[in-house]
Amino acid sequence: MKILVAGATGYVGSKLVPGLIQAGHQVRCIVRDRSIAKMHALTGATLIQADALDADSLRPALQGIDVAYYLIHSMGGDQVGFEERDRRAANNFATTAKQAGVRRIIYLGGLASGTSVISMHLKSRQETGSALREFGPSVTEFRAGIIVGSGSVSFELIRYLTERLPVMVCPRWVITRTQPIAISNVLEYLLAALEVPASNGKIIEIGGATVETYRSMMLIYARARGLRRWLLRVPVLTPKLSSYWLRLVTPIPASIARPLIEGLRTEVVCTSSQAKELFPHIRPMSYAAAVEVAVFRPVPDKSFQKAVPDGVAHAAVRREGLICDIRQIAVNAPAAQVFAVLECLGGERGWLYANFLWQVRGLTDRLLGGVGMKRGRSCEGSLRAGDYVDFWRIEEVVPAQSILLRAEMKLPGRAWLQFALSPSGSDGTLLRCCAWFEPRGITGELYWWGLYPIHVLIFRGLVKAIQDHSEASFRALILAFRGR
Repeated sequence: MKILVAGATGYVGSKLVPGLIQAGHQVRCIVRDRSIAKMHALTGATLIQADALDADSLRPALQGIDVAYYLIHSMGGDQVGFEERDRRAANNFATTAKQAGVRRIIYLGGLASGTSVISMHLKSRQETGSALREFGPSVTEFRAGIIVGSGSVSFELIRYLTERLPVMVCPRWVITRTQPIAISNVLEYLLAALEVPASNGKIIEIGGATVETYRSMMLIYARARGLRRWLLRVPVLTPKLSSYWLRLVTPIPASIARPLIEGLRTEVVCTSSQAKELFPHIRPMSYAAAVEVAVFRPVPDKSFQKAVPDGVAHAAVRREGLICDIRQIAVNAPAAQVFAVLECLGGERGWLYANFLWQVRGLTDRLLGGVGMKRGRSCEGSLRAGDYVDFWRIEEVVPAQSILLRAEMKLPGRAWLQFALSPSGSDGTLLRCCAWFEPRGITGELYWWGLYPIHVLIFRGLVKAIQDHSEASFRALILAFRGR
């Protein structure tokens, strides 16, 4: 089918697009900013710049489309007048889709129990569904509560609070019931709707296998991470005060934190069995199982690198429980020459820069019961996955492209070091050095920021030393060739 995804750069949309492409559909994505779209996994989709608030811009995007996914919402933007913007965007999209001959809209909205006090943002999500049905073609509306997955704002809120606060003072609605659903299950429903005609025109509530409270969700997350946490409930924290507190202890902006907190008072539990009847093959997982999937990280997500333009020398990126310090430099030498220098790092040859500090770190690790720097290198010459270099284990090696090392030292978290190479100019190479850290609890946070000034010194000097050695060896190679 020819499918359009509106909201393709959002959390759900960016994960849905690859699934649609893999299923063999022709996918078109509406994006408001092409530069932002480059940060997401939209390879294989056609990108069209358009804005749902501008009906004229939607017309070329919707021409020839069979099914359109509507995943747009105003959370995170200007909170003044967001209800009107949501309504206008839905009206424009629905009307233009009907005029273009789109057969169906699939919409992901918000779930709320009918007896609950509903927040303004959740009310707007349900009004969006009503507008799509009123002005557009046939609509399948899925209603979900908290989506559990690395990168979901609701899940990241739970992650940051639980990781950073050993003792939490919580408002009374921390015991509000909710039915969180794994992102993998949400994607299953969204994709399966294409193959289940009976879901057309329906409002379908979707949730996970277990009903939780916000208290139980944080405690289950803590257990999955091996953390001990204490939650104290008090009756005085208002949504406004709670949003200010969240802004203080988490990187989530107040414009997002406030509607999230207001939504905590709404009971979010499925009251219909329609999802099970229409999609019997989908087996929603429990919250505990979804958390295990979300926190499992064999290697870091390398898409973080896309957040840094090529011309920027240094940037720090934080998301999905990871901190990534990225340094990049242009090297006047081919990638093979730079890679040869990288393959010689560690062991008796050292780390090219601040070897004394590397030795001090190794000695500290030995005193803590770690491997330190005593191992050296397991082999000389070409590196292979599984080899070790000092207190690093080699996770991945792609010749002339990248090396990923995992730290085996004693740490309050997990750490990786990656060197990535890409072409730059005719004979040049862009060298990117990424230091990744996944802090575990408040101890991990203190470790990272306490050593950050030293990390800045070491990695800034390291990339410069790699540049100098690569260019020097390349010049020597050219001179030797000319001497022949």
